[in-house]
Amino acid sequence: QVQLVESGGGLVQAGGSLRLSCAASGMFFRHYITGWYRQAPGQERALVATISSGGRTNYAASVEGRFTISRDNLANTLYLQMNNLKSEDTAMYFCAAPGLGAWGQGTQVTVSS
Repeated sequence: QVQLVESGGGLVQAGGSLRLSCAASGMFFRHYITGWYRQAPGQERALVATISSGGRTNYAASVEGRFTISRDNLANTLYLQMNNLKSEDTAMYFCAAPGLGAWGQGTQVTVSS
């Protein structure tokens, strides 16, 4: 049974930084395309960033240059470093392995202007 657990969300001022973490059990991040998604109130869930098994990364245009996705294979943990946060980044952030249909419960990020 695959389980993904996010942490690291919180309240931060615009221009600040946060690092989200996602710990996995029942699967290994390095074997799959995995990523971070977000959903703001009244909006659909949207891709933020993905990382392939080979380490290739992909970002939404709105976060390119500000966010960095990475993973620690030994710790089997996925990260999202978020810098220069903006109010429009406020959302629930989800870790996912879409190919497995596995999603975490989400962690809330709120950016105050």
